[in-house]
Amino acid sequence: MSDTSVNNKRIAKNTLLLYMRTLFIMLVTLYTSRVVLNTLGVTDYGVYNVVGGVVAMFGFINGSMSSATQRYITFALGKGDMKRLQTVFSTSLQIHFLIAALIVVLGETVGLWFMYTQMQIPADRMDAAFWVLQCSIVSTVVMIVSVPYNADIIAHEKMSVFAYISILEAVLKFAIVYALVISPFDKLIFYAFLILAVQLLIRFCYNHYCNRHFEESKYRHVWDKSFFKEMTSFAGWSMFGNLAGVLFGQGLNMLLNVFFGPVVNAARAVAVQVQSAIQQFIGNFQMALNPQITKTYAKGEMEDMHKLMFRSARFSFYLLFFLSLPVLFETNFILTVWLKTVPDNTVVFLRIMICTSLIYTLSNPLMVANQATGKVRKYQAICGSILLMILPVSYVCLKLGCPAYSVFLVHFAVESITQLVRMVLLRPLIGIRIVDYIKNIYTRVLFVVVLSVIAPFIIYDNMDDTVARFFVVCLICMLSVGTVAYTIGLSKNERTFVRSKVVAFTNKIFHK
Repeated sequence: MSDTSVNNKRIAKNTLLLYMRTLFIMLVTLYTSRVVLNTLGVTDYGVYNVVGGVVAMFGFINGSMSSATQRYITFALGKGDMKRLQTVFSTSLQIHFLIAALIVVLGETVGLWFMYTQMQIPADRMDAAFWVLQCSIVSTVVMIVSVPYNADIIAHEKMSVFAYISILEAVLKFAIVYALVISPFDKLIFYAFLILAVQLLIRFCYNHYCNRHFEESKYRHVWDKSFFKEMTSFAGWSMFGNLAGVLFGQGLNMLLNVFFGPVVNAARAVAVQVQSAIQQFIGNFQMALNPQITKTYAKGEMEDMHKLMFRSARFSFYLLFFLSLPVLFETNFILTVWLKTVPDNTVVFLRIMICTSLIYTLSNPLMVANQATGKVRKYQAICGSILLMILPVSYVCLKLGCPAYSVFLVHFAVESITQLVRMVLLRPLIGIRIVDYIKNIYTRVLFVVVLSVIAPFIIYDNMDDTVARFFVVCLICMLSVGTVAYTIGLSKNERTFVRSKVVAFTNKIFHK
């Protein structure tokens, strides 16, 4: 069997496992979050989330280092250089211990100050809030130190480990709900400690697996000053890109609050929830494919790398479009059934945000490819600066009297421009031609979008707004996207691969 066939089989298996993991976690989370809310009460539940958010504010620091660790471990693995891989892992652990120490200092100083002086917390719940903060700090430290181990698992493409351990985590959180209901202790403090205990156990599982299966995951005291500097520099420029995303995301939320009040913030929050739920499934596919892009670059197999990028972008888009098209048509019906009372602007917000997500999905292989090269300074500086323009341009639009949804149109437009800039910046780094990217991705994607919309639009436009229309439109959307994406959106080799997997899966079912 060829390397390409083996890689395709691995990607398909990993994607399926990650999909199952996400679906199970979503179901458990939907149930447990409702029970926890009812058990703790609105006030305590709000205290838990807002106090935990104080520590989460520092998360972008770790997020940048996480992407750097992922890149260097995957790159060394692709090169097959075990000595380098051991150095990468041990150095990344050292850096993450430093980040953890920084988070502890910030949490115990800035975090405590912010909680006691700036937050609106009932006086009789301050002691409970203090313990929630302490548990949140320890949980964050545990997760930070575990990043190199998780990166090692992803680099080795052992996605089944994530699936199985995540299911264990979901089961434990389900058990927490039962323990919380029957607990005689202060429920908020008890809940915080239980969540911490689960985090510690799950981290032990990941670390134990790595120590047993990956030789490089055993820490060795090494000090490579130049490599330490290289990794932190990479992370620093990645941090600029991450910070740009945080700033324009939270900035838009504050702008909407200033110009329109909290009702519009509620509409945005609902739209973000739906958008995030849809995107989780696409993130699984990309997580399964991203290591292959980095490894092919490390081996110098540029043509294979380009093919993987094209496949990642197209498949990610088709998967997201498959899930999104029914939501785009039946947005109002879905939100009304879910929420009963839908905040004004939610429908238009969600539709524009989904369209922006579709554009952003095509960016993922470009961002992974840039990280694979290690030359991130120019890329992050330019793309981050362009994305930061979303905030001032949105402010001008609102100042001129534009409606609330205009800020999301600005986001869509700037994201589209940034997509073109990404291609231009990557061209000299990986030898990819812009015309090839447009031909292999945008042309196919555009045909799929236009042809897929026709049938469901006719049904939507000619049926009354009923439950029957919702189910018919959803069915036609899925059939339309699936058929058009398969016949027009995929190459001949990709159709053969998909067909072989469907046949193999069918045979497995009927032979049982």
